[in-house]
Formats: sequence, structure tokens, C-alpha cells
Amino acid sequence: METPTQKAPAADEIAVAAPAKKKSKIFPIVLGVLLLGGGTYGILKYQHAQAHETTDDAQIEATITPVISKIPGYISEVRVKDNQFVNKGDTLFILDQRDLKIVLEQAEAALQTARAGVSAAQAQTAAARQNLGTSNAGVATANAQIEAARVNVWRTTEDFKRYQNLIKDHSITQQQYEQALAARQTAERQLQVLISQRNAAQAQTAVVNSQSSAAGQQIGVTSGQVRQQEVAVENAKLNLSYTVITAPEAGHLSKVSQQPGQFIQPGASLISIVGAGNIWVVANFKETQLNRMVEGQKATVKVDAFPDHEFETKITSISPLTGSKSAILPPDNASGNFVKVVQRVPVRLDFTRPQDSLLKKLRPGMNVDVDVYLKEN
Repeated sequence: METPTQKAPAADEIAVAAPAKKKSKIFPIVLGVLLLGGGTYGILKYQHAQAHETTDDAQIEATITPVISKIPGYISEVRVKDNQFVNKGDTLFILDQRDLKIVLEQAEAALQTARAGVSAAQAQTAAARQNLGTSNAGVATANAQIEAARVNVWRTTEDFKRYQNLIKDHSITQQQYEQALAARQTAERQLQVLISQRNAAQAQTAVVNSQSSAAGQQIGVTSGQVRQQEVAVENAKLNLSYTVITAPEAGHLSKVSQQPGQFIQPGASLISIVGAGNIWVVANFKETQLNRMVEGQKATVKVDAFPDHEFETKITSISPLTGSKSAILPPDNASGNFVKVVQRVPVRLDFTRPQDSLLKKLRPGMNVDVDVYLKEN
């Protein structure tokens, strides 16, 4: 028997037989949601940009005070450790004091010697003045004696003249005449002796006066030496006080790397103190963002360490220089290789809520995001 040949179904018959595939409605819905969400986000960002300026180029800043030694010396004691909190005036280091104590004792001994010199000069001056008074009294006495001698010379001269006339008339004896002559000559010699003594007394008075003046000047010299030694003593005490290095401000210490026995130089920074509670934010905004920023505008700050917390701040100052101009080597656009770069200007923001408990956990150098409100919403 012959097997009947089966005919293959036609293509159009297969197409008619297959059920029609339904189009999915999920894709248009997702696309619409994405477009709506993106548009809403774009509108919100645009509206936010019209009333805000933001930057992530910002850091926490604080007062960092270096601890500096004013004198050279060897460290004998280190009384602090890393990251320790210290109050103003707390002792940090003590330097070896033995050499400076010797210098102070030498200065005090020199001061006592100078004061003794003043006392000696004063005694010499007093003695010279007393001698001057005695010499002046001697001169006055000599002058009085000279006046008396001159009167005696006049009297004996007048007597001699009378006796000279009487001897001619033989009214007196030769002996009486000679006695009158001798009396006149004695009075004249006595006057000359007194004048010589007065001149010597006057010369002695001049010498004593010079000695008194010299003694008075010596008091000035020794008084100057006393003042010089007093300054030396004060300087020695001041240097001795510098051996105790204290904290100039309250705050937390940086790493303490100094050890007892280490020699330090004056002016060298030993450690740093980060001021307690005195922190702020420095945000570097682009120069194109500053056209509507002014002091006093409010801002919110988010710290990377505390991303879920917003800190309230306000603009307190805007730097008069860009960051590049404040650098050690500022750019020189006149060199010929000029490429225009958008500059950034540091803006300081101070925290306005000191009662915020998280402020104590902020540390200088932490990165923050700043959002400045250009106008009230």
C-alpha cells in the first residue's frame, strides 16, 4: 500500500494559528517616573542654586598656639603627654636651672658691692663737706684776725708817728721811741703772717671743695653701677623664670616628642596647643560665587565625620586675597605662560550655636560641606 504524503501547513496558516503577543506597560511607566523625577530634581536644584552657594572645599580651623622656649637649655622634666588637655599657666617643661642660679647669685653679689660703693662715696662726700665747712670757718677766722691786725698796724703806726715827733723835742726817751718802732714793725709782720695763713686756708678750701665735688660725682657713678647691677639681677631672675615653660593658652597638646636631657634652642617650637572651643570654618568659594555673598549671611555646615548633623554658622569675613595670592610663591601672570584659572577666595564662617554638643568633637583639618543662604526663604 502506498503511504499517503502529508502536506506541510502553510506559513499564513501558522501565523493565524499563533496567539498575538501583548505589549508591556511597565517600561512607559518607569520612563515616565524617571523623567518626572529627573525634572523635579533639576527644578529643585535650580531653585536651590538661585538662593544658595555651596562648596565642599572647606575645612575646620582653630587657634593653634606654638610653645616656644625663650632661652637655650637642657630639659630636666617633661610634665605632659600627647593629646593632653592643659589650662593656661600649666607647667609643660622645666629646663636645667643650675647655671642660671649661679648667674643670679653673681649678679646679686655685684649688686651688694655696688651698694657698698655708694655708701662709701656718701661717707666720703659727708667728710669732704665737713672739711669744707671747717676750711671755710678757718678762712673766716683768718679774715677776722687780719682785720684786727690791720687795726693794730694803724694804731702802732699812729703811735710811732707821735713818738717820732716827741723824740725830736726830747720829750720821750730813746727807749720809748724804739718800743713804738718795734711795736709798729711787729704789727706789720703779724699782718703779713695772717694774710699768708688766710691765703693758705683759701687754697686748702679750694682743694676740699674739689674733693667734695669729686665725692659727689662718685656718688652718681656708683648709683649708676647700682642701677646696672639691679638690671642684671632682674635679667637673671627673668631668665631663671624662663626655665619653667608654661602653657600660653588652654587647649589640647599636639605630639610631645621632647625627652629629658634634650637640648633646645631659643625660638624653636616645642609643641602646639589647639585652642579649646575656639574653632571656625574656612570655605574656599570660587570667585564666580561671591557676587551675592556678604558678611552676616547664614550657612549650614555638614562635617564628613558627622554626616547626619547640620551645624549652624554665619559668614563673619571674606578674605581680601585669593588663596593663590596668599601662597608662598604666588603666580605671576606676566611671565608669558598665562592660563586663566578660576580662583578661590577664603571665607570665614563662625558657629552660631555654642551649645551644640558635637562642637567639642570637631578637630582642625576636618573636611566639611558648606551651604550659604543668599537670601531668606
